[in-house]
Amino acid sequence: MKHFYLLSIGLVLISCSNPEASEDNENQAEDQRPDSTQHNDSDMPEQNTKPENSELEEAHDRTVVFYNVENLFDTEDDPNTSDDDFTPDGFKQWDETRYLKKINDLSTVLSSISDDNPALIGLAEIENKKVLVDLIHAPKLRGKNYSIVHEESPDNRGIDVALLIDEDVFKYEYHESIRIDFPWDSDIKTRDILHVVGHFQNNDKVHIFVNHWPSRRDGIPETEPKRLEVAGRLREKLDDIYLDENDPKIIVMGDFNDGPDNKSVEYVLNCMNTNSVLKGQHDLKEDQLMNLSYPHLLSIDFKHNELGTLVHDGQWEILDQMMCSQAALLNKEGIVVESIGASIFNPDWILYKRKDGSSTPNKTYGGPKYYGGYSDHLPVYLTLKNAQ
Repeated sequence: MKHFYLLSIGLVLISCSNPEASEDNENQAEDQRPDSTQHNDSDMPEQNTKPENSELEEAHDRTVVFYNVENLFDTEDDPNTSDDDFTPDGFKQWDETRYLKKINDLSTVLSSISDDNPALIGLAEIENKKVLVDLIHAPKLRGKNYSIVHEESPDNRGIDVALLIDEDVFKYEYHESIRIDFPWDSDIKTRDILHVVGHFQNNDKVHIFVNHWPSRRDGIPETEPKRLEVAGRLREKLDDIYLDENDPKIIVMGDFNDGPDNKSVEYVLNCMNTNSVLKGQHDLKEDQLMNLSYPHLLSIDFKHNELGTLVHDGQWEILDQMMCSQAALLNKEGIVVESIGASIFNPDWILYKRKDGSSTPNKTYGGPKYYGGYSDHLPVYLTLKNAQ
């Protein structure tokens, strides 16, 4: 049974129940749940904080953000998931003080990325509706008209993806959860892909995909088939959009647990290095995505402390990425992406400096040890502009 909620701050779209623990920090269990479902305006509450016929504000200079927030759990035990560690009496001693600190810290990060709060915020590793509601009510985000699009995922640990929408800038139309099945083992489950459709000013339609692909925890080659399967499922959905629409505007974001040059992203998803395409080094096919995070891969140098989005086995990686369709980057009308490269938000205060001078994301936990930082990932973002 699906339940939908209307908050004074905006529209919350969710299905009920399911929670639990981190991804890149600790033991993982891969997931579980039913089929892809679609929701549209007929499913939405009759009232909305923004009147139906009111004008949307301009999205020029607004940002679109993705952030893996590292185990944003509430402090309550959910009997349907293995979230026991994230309770006051659990292994992590996750109490109300630590929870509220994390909520406030994350709101500080999200509100600091640009002069105006982001138009769209994709999130990974959030437990449930409650933590999202608390986040948009945190002091640094409270003044914005954010609504929540969220579906419970089958992850045994209960972590999901979600999208926060500034309703003053972006009009929600419908969403769906894209279910992932692994043909070689029906017991393996993973998080759904969240597909949200809406528009900016002047009915400028955009497809948004929020991803959190299966972890590398059991080894990169051992777990790669799972990510290839998810990439293939997303590619199928993209192909359907290209068949139905001319020059669709699409933004794909997420923690892919693979880099821009890995097979799942570059070949199965068919996502090209933006720089090489624009320099004419590759012929561009109509349905190919542009990987806005690829330029960062070319500049990573751990010895010189140039940053990726997270540190894995002592090395910076670009696993959190932003991609878009050609129309979202090169179109001559409506809202487009400002730059050929996405940005990584990495001010000094969000990092932990080691004694040797190198940096790492200032995370909340390292195994059982509480550090009280923001997340083990850094946010990535792109900026929107009016097409010329």
